[in-house]
Amino acid sequence: MRSVGVEEELLLVDARTGEPLALSAAVMSAASREGDGTHRPEEGTLESELKCEQVEFATRPVLRMGELAEEIVRWRAEAARHAAGAGGALAALATSPLPVRPSTMPGERYRWVSRQFGLTAREQLTCGCHVHVSVASDEEGVAVLDRIRPWLPVLTALSANSPFWQGQDSAYGSYRSRVWNRLPSAGPTDVFGSAERYHQEVRDMLATGVLRDQGMVYFDARLSASYPTVEIRVADVCLEPGTPVLLAALARALVETAARDWRAGLPPARIGVGLLRLAAWRAAKSGLDGPLLDPRSMSPAPPEAVLGLLVEHVREALEDSGDLERVREGLARLLERGNGARLQRGLLRTTGDLRAVVAECVRLTTAPAGA
Repeated sequence: MRSVGVEEELLLVDARTGEPLALSAAVMSAASREGDGTHRPEEGTLESELKCEQVEFATRPVLRMGELAEEIVRWRAEAARHAAGAGGALAALATSPLPVRPSTMPGERYRWVSRQFGLTAREQLTCGCHVHVSVASDEEGVAVLDRIRPWLPVLTALSANSPFWQGQDSAYGSYRSRVWNRLPSAGPTDVFGSAERYHQEVRDMLATGVLRDQGMVYFDARLSASYPTVEIRVADVCLEPGTPVLLAALARALVETAARDWRAGLPPARIGVGLLRLAAWRAAKSGLDGPLLDPRSMSPAPPEAVLGLLVEHVREALEDSGDLERVREGLARLLERGNGARLQRGLLRTTGDLRAVVAECVRLTTAPAGA
């Protein structure tokens, strides 16, 4: 069975006003004082990110989704505890509902990003969820990347958790993905065909000087530069801790299904980047509250129908991993209750106050998975 791990970026906020707080350095300092100063990816990590108003954790790689749920709940609680000690709170929000002028973390790499990308970088306070799934080789990994492309917008839709931007309703479920895709290397990719072509593309991109290093190759899905994994990067950070577990189960099943198709000699779908961009935009706009594009035909379809197609596409892999019922139940709950975008908008209708929205999201962030 393939191992899977999750990275979550989380917002640091004032529990009273709901406004983002630049507390990352204080949170990391508190975490460092408790630790022994070593970095053990196999145990998970807590790290800073581009903006002072956010932190990121990475779970250890696990085989079972129950273990992953425990990891996510544990790390969210740890990060929330350190945030509280620094005078703030933690919220799994992909964008800030309230207006913010974010500040950039110190360090030469971050300064370079700010100089290079200007206002795009200065505004880039967004929180995503990245899923790592193990692969046997770069060749298998690129074969997977070529075959999962049409399905990635569905993951954006189910994770959508960023309806508000600078105090306004953006009219998107995932406005984070629209802000993120301003960066020049972000978005869907063509079919590579081989690991060598993938690596040549990355080398050519770095040779332009537009990007500083390989970590700035922000494809929707890429080979990890640090681990033997495919890294799927299209999701918003999810409000409730059970949703990233659902996301990870589907991501692993997509990777396994794609690898099996590759070994069976089945070619990837030759859908162009232009259509994939439209599918990604549609998913960001709709979330689960409007039509999506059918990953096979690229025609509009109801979200429940598209989610059903995804489950059918990866059914065999989900059965083999023991995740089929978990995924079915998770998707049914998500369609009934709503993703983060729907929940946030519902809270605003009920309270009329974005500060109250943030306060409830702080509570939901560290609720037990499935609560």
